Amino acid sequence: MTLLNTVFSHFIGCDVGKSEIVIHNSFDGSTTSLPNRAKSLRAFAAKLPANCLVICEATGGYETLLLDTLLNADIAAHRADARKVKAFIRSFGIRGKTDAIDARALAQYGRERADKLRLWKAVEAAQRELQGLVLLRDDLVKERVAHKNRLNAPGPASVKAMLRPVIECLSKQIGKIEAQMKVLTLANAKMASDGKILRGVQGVGPAVANGLQGLVPELGSLNRREIASLTGLAPFPNQSGSRERRRKTRAGRPVKSLLFMAALAASRAKAGLGAFYRRLLANGKTKMVALVALMRKIIVIANARLRDARLNA
Repeated sequence: MTLLNTVFSHFIGCDVGKSEIVIHNSFDGSTTSLPNRAKSLRAFAAKLPANCLVICEATGGYETLLLDTLLNADIAAHRADARKVKAFIRSFGIRGKTDAIDARALAQYGRERADKLRLWKAVEAAQRELQGLVLLRDDLVKERVAHKNRLNAPGPASVKAMLRPVIECLSKQIGKIEAQMKVLTLANAKMASDGKILRGVQGVGPAVANGLQGLVPELGSLNRREIASLTGLAPFPNQSGSRERRRKTRAGRPVKSLLFMAALAASRAKAGLGAFYRRLLANGKTKMVALVALMRKIIVIANARLRDARLNA
């Protein structure tokens, strides 16, 4: 994404569904709908003025065709965070939920916050494929863990006999996905270079490096506070009056499990991040707080190394 640098006068809110998109035009107040199909979207984009900003939400990938079509037509677009839009709608006291309400709210959200939003930019095919592989692997790993837990728990032998081939099948598929990710990243010069840099960070192995590349493509382009916030590792204050509660992290990209495993590995090192972890424990931090701090340290270091490598290239 890139920062907006254009003054817009038209704001189009698009509530994207699997088969249909509800559209609200803030310029004339009209609300219409059209099929979520390439031909219809091309015709829609062709009619939009140059000083137009289209706002939609992430909708499980169904918004991809709309965003790609708008980019090809040189129309600015922003993919909004659904949580922020939901909070924006509630700030008006609106409790109802319809596609038309959401589309109108997205247009208003764009109008009021245009100077703070970021333009959506094209995603490389290799990046999109890697992201899909990373998410699929994560789902299969979770499923395998659930089946292994069931296998190790008390239960009928007949059920355990059925679980073993399922676990074996999942393991084989996970192996195939990891092999495909390796082929994909080695074939792409940028991914290969970034992957090597990421694996140089203490605790980061191939699986974590691939996960970060697939789910956090912004690595290397943000500052330390932004990358910590993006990955859900920024500690938010929790204070009211004279009472100061412990700060907590929240939300963020789905990479915490990857970074947790990296932090566990790094915490066992004799020097570097391992020494940092033990110093936190010596200062009275709990193990979980120290591990979260280590996770944040890892992502900040990874971001800085990628940034420096690109500046020196």
